[in-house]
Amino acid sequence: MKISSDKVVSMHYTLTDDKNTVLDSSSGTEPLVYLHGHGGIIPGLEEALEGKSKGEKLKVTIPAEKAYGPKRDQLLQKVPRGQFPDPEKLEVGMSFQVDSSQGPQIFTVTALTPQEVTVDGNHPLAGLTLHFEVAIEDVRAATAEELQHGHAHGPHGHGHAH
Repeated sequence: MKISSDKVVSMHYTLTDDKNTVLDSSSGTEPLVYLHGHGGIIPGLEEALEGKSKGEKLKVTIPAEKAYGPKRDQLLQKVPRGQFPDPEKLEVGMSFQVDSSQGPQIFTVTALTPQEVTVDGNHPLAGLTLHFEVAIEDVRAATAEELQHGHAHGPHGHGHAH
């Protein structure tokens, strides 16, 4: 069975950046399971997997435009420290979720001064070319329930992949 829209794909993957630093991997854990054609994984990886079959291995390089998009400067904001509930506990690298008009958005603290906090709403992988090594473990037809929900269900009911 080939990967196409409405197929459930199980795969192991390792994600690296241009410096060959491992950013994410399913090694040592359960494979990633997703419903193909429903936006569950980045567009460039979905395109590369289209038409592939169980047992295939591939290496894919995905430009930022087909991954998490370019870094957008307008998502960098300086916020007065007083707007945070525990301003004295803030540290660079902390992340928090904000409900925005586009839905929940994650912001990461990138700089601190006594008066201001600089936060970045870009995805941590925005602006990066991503390199995937993928091994396709299984391809199956989605169930009616999975199609209705728009995502794959793991072996134990609802499973969510990145």
